Amino acid sequence: MTDKNKLSRRKLIKLGMAGTVTGVLGASESWGEIVTIPTPQEVEGPFYPVADQRDKDADLTRIAGQSGSAKGQYIVISGFIKDDSGQPINNAVIDIWQANAAGRYDHPRDSNSAPLDPYFQGWAVIHSDNNGQYRIKTVKPGAYPATRTWTRPPHIHFKISRQGYPKLITQMYFPDESLNATDLLFNSKNRTEQAAMIAQETGEYEGLMAYTYNIVLRGH
Repeated sequence: MTDKNKLSRRKLIKLGMAGTVTGVLGASESWGEIVTIPTPQEVEGPFYPVADQRDKDADLTRIAGQSGSAKGQYIVISGFIKDDSGQPINNAVIDIWQANAAGRYDHPRDSNSAPLDPYFQGWAVIHSDNNGQYRIKTVKPGAYPATRTWTRPPHIHFKISRQGYPKLITQMYFPDESLNATDLLFNSKNRTEQAAMIAQETGEYEGLMAYTYNIVLRGH
C-alpha cells in the first residue's frame, strides 16, 4: 500500500468512514494506523435494469400511481459522496438497483424462482445534495442463489457518476450477515476494502432501521 493511500484516523473521520471500519473490526481490534482507500470497484452484475421506468425516485417501497406497497423490511440508507481528500461531491448521479425482499430482480435474465413484487420500485436514480448527502428508503434485499454452490448475501448496487471523476460501480453489503463470509465477490477484496463496502447500522430514522453508507470517489 502506498503512502498516498495511508490516512490517519483524523482523516478517516473526516471522510466519515471510521465507524464503518470499527463496525467490521470490532472495538477490541486495532490495525494501528487505519488504512482506507476510495470505495472499491465491483462488477455491475447481470441484472442492471434494461427496461426504463417512470418512477426512479428515492422511495423504492412504492411505485407512483399504484396503491400497494412493497413487501419486506423497510430500511433507510443515507450517506455522503466525497472525494479522497474528504471534500463533499454535490450533484453526483447515484444509480441504485437491487433485488426485492425475496431475492428476486425485476429483470428478464433473473431465473430465480422467488416471486416478483409488483409494488417494489427496485431502481432509483437520484442526486447528492449540496453537502454531498443522499438518502433512500427501500426494503432490505433478500439473499439469492448465484449458482448451485454460491448464495449471494443481501447487497445493493450503486453506480456513481460525476463530471471530473471516474465512474464508480460498487456494491453495499450489510453488517453481520453470515453469507458475507462465503461470498465470492466480497471475499475477493482485502479486509480494508471489505470495510469500505459494508454499511454501518445507525439505529432508526423515522421509525425505520437506518444504515449509513459513505462513498469515496477517487479524486481528479
